[in-house]
Amino acid sequence: MATKTKSTRVDSAYDRLKADILQSQLPPGFQAPEPDIAERLGMSRTPVREALIRLEADGLVELVPRRGAKVLALSLHDLVEIYDLLIALEPAALAKLAGKPVDPEDLEELEQYVNDMEKAEAADDLDAWGDADEKFHRKLLTLSGNRRLAEYTGNLMDQAHRGRLVLLRLHKEPIGSVQEHRDLLAAILSGDAAAASELARNHRLEVKRTLEDIFNSCRLTQV
Repeated sequence: MATKTKSTRVDSAYDRLKADILQSQLPPGFQAPEPDIAERLGMSRTPVREALIRLEADGLVELVPRRGAKVLALSLHDLVEIYDLLIALEPAALAKLAGKPVDPEDLEELEQYVNDMEKAEAADDLDAWGDADEKFHRKLLTLSGNRRLAEYTGNLMDQAHRGRLVLLRLHKEPIGSVQEHRDLLAAILSGDAAAASELARNHRLEVKRTLEDIFNSCRLTQV
């Protein structure tokens, strides 16, 4: 029972800190000693310490001896590495998904994300667009059936999350289109593995190139 309680506390600390990092409540460069972080969460130091170790493994924080934890920023090199991995991994996963039966509830969820993107575009709400786009891709990767791949690519998307949103706001419009996502979903449902792979690869390439252009045009060193 004690072990289960400890695990629950660690999970709670991890989830809360990760959400604060992804939502920029703890922005890049934020640094604090563990006791301060524990006090912020209203928790003891032990679960917070273990949660920070997990977040360091996720690539979201750096543990600095005697100085606590520091929230990591993203350089252009970091973003390029992340998207190179997504470009290599996601098309293969979605090619495997193509032709597999998709549960009606899962299909409805995917279609809802695409509809949410369309509504967000009409409302000029880039944050809502980015949220729906990310949920769409995460759902597809989960449905691919490769748990390790879904977890790994999900971690990559977590690392890129804040920087992607910042750069999206600077771009002032969505990267890609609603139709691209509809075409990708249609290719998967029809069993066209080659088309699904190509569409997924082209979408990630477009995002990578656009983020690189924004990074360079704005002369950013990190986000």
